[in-house]
Amino acid sequence: MFAGLENTMGRVAERLSTNKVLVAIRDGFLVGTPLIIVASIFLVIANFPVPGYSDFMAQFFGKGWENSMDAVIDSTFSILAVLGAVGIGYSYAKQLESDAIAGGVLSLVCYLIMTPKVHPAFVNEAGKKFTGFAFSNLGSAGVFLAMITAIVSVKIFVTIQKKGWVIKLPDAVPPAVYHSFAALIPSAFAMFFAFAIYLIFSLTEFQYAQTFIYKVLQAPLMGFGQSVFFEPLYQFLSTLFWFFGINGPAVTNTVFNPIHLILTNENLEAFKAGQPLPNIFTGPFGDFFGNFGGGGSTLSLVFLMVFLAKSERMKKLGKLALIPGIFGINEMVTFGLPVVLNPIILIPFLLTPLVNITLATLATMWGIIPYTTGASLPWTTPFFFSGWLSTGSIVAGFFQIFLIILGCLIYFPFFKALDKQYLKEEEGASMLTGDELDDVDLNDLSFDDL
Repeated sequence: MFAGLENTMGRVAERLSTNKVLVAIRDGFLVGTPLIIVASIFLVIANFPVPGYSDFMAQFFGKGWENSMDAVIDSTFSILAVLGAVGIGYSYAKQLESDAIAGGVLSLVCYLIMTPKVHPAFVNEAGKKFTGFAFSNLGSAGVFLAMITAIVSVKIFVTIQKKGWVIKLPDAVPPAVYHSFAALIPSAFAMFFAFAIYLIFSLTEFQYAQTFIYKVLQAPLMGFGQSVFFEPLYQFLSTLFWFFGINGPAVTNTVFNPIHLILTNENLEAFKAGQPLPNIFTGPFGDFFGNFGGGGSTLSLVFLMVFLAKSERMKKLGKLALIPGIFGINEMVTFGLPVVLNPIILIPFLLTPLVNITLATLATMWGIIPYTTGASLPWTTPFFFSGWLSTGSIVAGFFQIFLIILGCLIYFPFFKALDKQYLKEEEGASMLTGDELDDVDLNDLSFDDL
């Protein structure tokens, strides 16, 4: 049974992980991840969840000191679509073995061509409409337009290049000049295409491509992201891939990450505006309340191995895996225990993340723990601190501890069965070694054949 399912999952994972468009989208968003994490640090500094902290800081930096942090926060979270356009364009051009930098820049320009610029609600002293890009259009609302624009513009660029429709210069011309002129005609095709789309939508009721994509594509997907099935499905599929030795998030994030990213950013925008937070299933929520110690929430299993295991194999492995597990790294357990293709561990490995995410969802809905604020902490942030800082409430940190203890209870009967099996194997190996030594006859030793 496992062999057939393993082959099926392997084929699915291979198709998703080798699809150039999906890989470009996944890797493209990763380009902005370091910037988002740094901006999240500024967000945490401005809203550190300790009573009296803001007043204490105001004594040194003046009233409203936290507003200065917006210079960094707005320059990252509020241009999420811009970062996506550049990153995806760069990644896709690289996938197609073309000029990656040209692909990233071209994607950005084509995206901006189709992004709304006129804002009738704002006028200057002369009564003229304000023209320019608003953060509201460059953030989460424009992410899907950025994704589509990056893929289409780079595809046009590479297609024209491969047809040979480029300006060719002598070999003596410096490479930088040569490549810039070689990109001229392909870039022109892509930009004219973006402009044509802009003109077409200006004649419709939508006016802008962004409005159309948001209503037709992004809004329904966000509705799915807000449904009760979204996060459990993500956790289940990611964990199932891990069971077959495939990096689950590396596969599932090609589909789920854009939705997580938008939901997270919507919470951040609401948090900054002092409005109710709209989304439970953000990226940090899935990272910090679904799994502890890596896929399958194996930190609970590691604690059992350290404190309750009788077999030397599980004791030693547990001690080695404990520190990495606290920081969300569990390959040592996944492949060393192993968890991969281990039928004894399959049930708790799949069940524990689902129980965690379900209880965390209910706890959020019932007001026991707050919604995540949108701060994107590193996924290696240890439990308790990740819950506390991602929600601004220390209660969330204690709730994480509760989930880990509950995970220990879920894993316990299966852990005992596996530990008993390994203990028997160790005892059998020990007896076999002893019997083999008893059978050795020193009279049989001879140097005659040397």
